[in-house]
Amino acid sequence: MDEIRDVIIVGGSFAGLSAAMQLVRARRSVLLIDAVRPRNRFAQASHGFLGQDGVAPAEIRRRALEQLGRYPTFELLEETVSAVDKRECGFILGLDSGRAVAAKRVILAVGVTDTLPEVEGLAALWGRSVFHCPYCHGYEIGGGAIGILASMSLAHHQAAMLPDWGEVTLFTEPGVTFSDDERWMMEGRGVAIERSRLVRLLADGEHLKAGELADGRQVPLKALFVQTKVKPASPLAEMLGAEMVVGPQGPYVKVDDWGATSIPGLFAAGDAASPAHNATFASAAGVKAGVMAHRSLMMGD
Repeated sequence: MDEIRDVIIVGGSFAGLSAAMQLVRARRSVLLIDAVRPRNRFAQASHGFLGQDGVAPAEIRRRALEQLGRYPTFELLEETVSAVDKRECGFILGLDSGRAVAAKRVILAVGVTDTLPEVEGLAALWGRSVFHCPYCHGYEIGGGAIGILASMSLAHHQAAMLPDWGEVTLFTEPGVTFSDDERWMMEGRGVAIERSRLVRLLADGEHLKAGELADGRQVPLKALFVQTKVKPASPLAEMLGAEMVVGPQGPYVKVDDWGATSIPGLFAAGDAASPAHNATFASAAGVKAGVMAHRSLMMGD
């Protein structure tokens, strides 16, 4: 086994990279382990992220790694962590390659995986014409016909928000219902509520053209927003027995305001540790977790 690092960060997207920057600038040894399968790999560009608006997520990662690489205490390992154990000295992490690495502290920035609604043609358009966040992608739609597929009752919040980006039609999955007040709110915002089920998306390449309904009608659409079911992309937090929260879209790691989990020395940041998913939120959470991991090392010293 290698020497014990100060911190191992698992996950190399916005949260993990932001945490690493705080720690290497504090002159701490950091090993960033990344499986290179970020949730944002389906998106062509990141939007609403200050200073990075319109830049591809992969390019943001490349720039960040280039900057982190200038610090002598930073190391990148592109592998998958498959096991983790808590020891008196800190944490031992097992990699798919069979190698074991150790650190005094661990930050989980593993992100989440999405389970998409089962509508024909939807998966092929994910990140291109089918989205989950209007703040991230709504402006680029340029107005016009927008759909929202309600997979859960909380969709009425997003449906009422979307008219700021276009003309909205709401489709519902079987079993999803809304109260009279929720329907009144959506209709008051100009949302058209479609009774027939959405069964197929029709596209020209990556460009959505229409949604086909169960009764055979076609509704013109430029984009569709959905709610996905999510779960942490790695089970490491659960392996260690960290407390989880069941959110509206799925489970996430419970953390305090600074990213500390219920396991001493273990921190978490980004989409896997929050019910709200956004590049800026993830980056800010990574900064907090990195700072708090450093402070915990100071106290340990």
